[in-house]
Amino acid sequence: MNKIRIGVLVSGGGSNLQAIIDACEAGRIPGKVVFVGSDNSDAYGLERAKRHKIPAFVVNYRKIARCYDQEKEGTIPDDFNLHEILEKQRLFPQSGDPTKLARFLGIRASAERALIDKMNTHPFDLLVLAGFMRTLSPYFIDRINMSRLGHRIMNIHPALLPAFPGTDGYGDTFRYGCKVGGCTVHFVDYGEDSGPIIGQKAFEIDPGDTLETIKEKGLHLEWELYEDSVRLFAEGRLKIIRKVFDLKGGRKIERTIVEIES
Repeated sequence: MNKIRIGVLVSGGGSNLQAIIDACEAGRIPGKVVFVGSDNSDAYGLERAKRHKIPAFVVNYRKIARCYDQEKEGTIPDDFNLHEILEKQRLFPQSGDPTKLARFLGIRASAERALIDKMNTHPFDLLVLAGFMRTLSPYFIDRINMSRLGHRIMNIHPALLPAFPGTDGYGDTFRYGCKVGGCTVHFVDYGEDSGPIIGQKAFEIDPGDTLETIKEKGLHLEWELYEDSVRLFAEGRLKIIRKVFDLKGGRKIERTIVEIES
């Protein structure tokens, strides 16, 4: 079996990155991490990459935002189409200030173009988000998914989706009084943690648990789940299909789901 090339984006410590590197080096994943990118020059994940002699780079989103405001015409990518992005994006309300939304999407596309340019110097088959704390716009998603492989951006979320999307999955789970928590690996689409689910792992929440103990339980499961999910991708066993379900009253609902082939 040929090894897949894995790119990873991080913003912080990169413990999930480390789990994937270790699994590749141990042969549990038939793949190799070919780059680590970040929006944060202080991310410890960059040090992890350095220790394993993996190429690493940083894209400074704040600096790009300043350049955008100073000389807008020189920073917007030539292939950026605001109307097309507005039609696709589902993360920000269309009823808000259109000027502010256009500015945000223009800045985001400018940063994502810089990110793509750096990533493209290291050909890859799968892009893994391992605590990358920037939302991805349709501009970025469409240019990564242009490959014949289709969906190839994978993310891990600290909750059992579709419950508790957003940035604080474990915290939301804890504060809601859930008796079970967990984590989810999914492919990325235009929404907030709404892409097709690849795998999930769950743990019980005991009466004496705190937010910190819940996070600890979840993190250990994240390492296992991400390894399993990347391995399935590497083995060509993830199939994305569109299903139509018949509901009462003649209604129908469509869902894009991931089937795992044996």
